[in-house]
Amino acid sequence: MHMKAVYLFAVIIISVTSFSAHASEIKRIDYEGFTVWVDCNKRGAVKFQYNAQHDNGNFKRHKSFHIDPSVSLSCQQLSAKTYKKKGQRYDRGHLVPANHLDYSKVAIRQSNFMTNILPQAANMNRGAWLLTEEITECYRDIDELLIIGGVLWGNNPNDDFFTESHGVKTPDAFWKVIIRNDRAIAWIIPNSEDAKRDRLDDYIVTIQELELVTGESIPVDEYLKHEKPEHSWMIPRGCNKG
Repeated sequence: MHMKAVYLFAVIIISVTSFSAHASEIKRIDYEGFTVWVDCNKRGAVKFQYNAQHDNGNFKRHKSFHIDPSVSLSCQQLSAKTYKKKGQRYDRGHLVPANHLDYSKVAIRQSNFMTNILPQAANMNRGAWLLTEEITECYRDIDELLIIGGVLWGNNPNDDFFTESHGVKTPDAFWKVIIRNDRAIAWIIPNSEDAKRDRLDDYIVTIQELELVTGESIPVDEYLKHEKPEHSWMIPRGCNKG
């Protein structure tokens, strides 16, 4: 494994261990077409899951973000406003992207609930993370995909800029697995300005490694858990990423 990846794993494993002693209330929220699991103590999601099927919709993404009126206020962020910190660039980053839910007005609106949003470094959200979404967008037209992902909160206080405005800390990293029949690929992507589009391959991990870090059990055959592609799946020629 690349030395930077080893360091990232070490930091994350220590962070996960340090938080494991604190009891958390995890609330499962089933929206139309996707599910998120929210840690009420953190006021933010820890996991998400959805099936990406053939793109047959074109409803437009909503511009506004909202607190989910059906979820206890104690389990979500204090505000739906933009994350603002002078000298820092953070987006209201989607866990499940609106574009993969454009078959339903309800689902695409629900994707903008703050239960599906967390502070994401702008370069990461518009770079490596966006590329995983584009890969999903292209390959869902070939086969139905199962997408499982989540949040590695860590314990770095240096980037927790939004605890007063939104009541939420800034995650250290995000992870995602795309499962396509007998193929799968996994990433752990640091929530950093360095996580640009051309760095995505640096964040590929085996599913076994991901399970070790996250504590999740990913539903794939055992042999797939040990495979590590050299490169992220290529965007097929002519793919409509819209």
